[in-house]
Amino acid sequence: MITLRKHVLPSILALVLLSTSACTSGVAAGIPSAGIPSGGTPSGTPSKSGGGTSQSAAPAESASPSAAVPQLTPASTVDARTVLAAFKSRDMVGHLQALQRVADANGGNRASGTPGYEESARYVEEQLRAAGYEPVRQSFTFKEDGRRGKTVETFNILAETGGSAGHTVVVGAHLDSVEDGPGINDNGSGVAAILETAKWMKEKGITPVNRVVFAFWGAEENDLDGSRHYVNELSKAGKEQTAAYLNVDMAASPNGVRSFHDGDGSDFGDAGPKGSDGIEAVFERYFKENSLPAETTPFEDGDSDYDPFLRAGIPGGGLFTGEEKKKTKAQVQAYGGVAGKVLDSCYHKACDTVSNINADLFKEMSGAMAYATATYAMAKTG
Repeated sequence: MITLRKHVLPSILALVLLSTSACTSGVAAGIPSAGIPSGGTPSGTPSKSGGGTSQSAAPAESASPSAAVPQLTPASTVDARTVLAAFKSRDMVGHLQALQRVADANGGNRASGTPGYEESARYVEEQLRAAGYEPVRQSFTFKEDGRRGKTVETFNILAETGGSAGHTVVVGAHLDSVEDGPGINDNGSGVAAILETAKWMKEKGITPVNRVVFAFWGAEENDLDGSRHYVNELSKAGKEQTAAYLNVDMAASPNGVRSFHDGDGSDFGDAGPKGSDGIEAVFERYFKENSLPAETTPFEDGDSDYDPFLRAGIPGGGLFTGEEKKKTKAQVQAYGGVAGKVLDSCYHKACDTVSNINADLFKEMSGAMAYATATYAMAKTG
């Protein structure tokens, strides 16, 4: 998944600064139609994701659509402190426990193309339907890594709100695990964060001005296949009308940090497409208003589901709590934890279970995703 490279805020007193840049947002012109059944389930058999400058995840030659992406000004319809308080009392861990039970009953994993993935998908769909959404499956195939890798059928799950299709905000997390473990932090935590964001918006009666597409990607762990398929299926107009992509990939690392992507490139030298700076600023605001130290992390080429969006010129950003990097002493000052220990010692391992999480960090990061989603859902043009 995403790799943390550089600690930006070394002290617990060094809170994130609110960017003066205007925030942007948007939404795709509806869910891509190719490969998606008309109902909530597919017809036929169900189908089955420190220091130094990062490499650009959005090459200039592929970023032309950003010039046409509608620029949005976030509306202050939600209060960051209120959102955090709400998410501290939500049953976030309940989703992780459910996904753990799925893995336990299916050979210890939830990898794309397996019964564990199918059962995970049914859980997500049930949760979405109960909240009032109409999820659909977007089918695709992928080839497993290796010269003799077999072709596997799988799918993304997509659920949308009302609102302007000309200003679409896509909010995504990968649903699949690796074959070696249940994938509870990576990325059951991201799935839970988006599920609770979708449920919270319904409960609060938030009626989006801009369409939000909640996306649960398949085959991310193979090669970002699900999110790449989604972007590839968008028409030129669909890409131009997708104003923002918000990603969450690992939100509960046991020795983790609070980080969000360096959209303007000011910390790592590689900015996302035009509008990514606004996404960064929204996350900055959430952490600052809640007096939570946080730091930026670079976009890493091919490292998570933001990559296909950035390559298509779509503004992107998101959240990450860390995996294989070791925690520094400065980070311990800011976040607590253990210096010299990796942020998630169970990354891509069988021990990535429901006991491998930081529940408080998980709720804080989930609140950040809900805040950003609601802000962009209500953003205005101009």
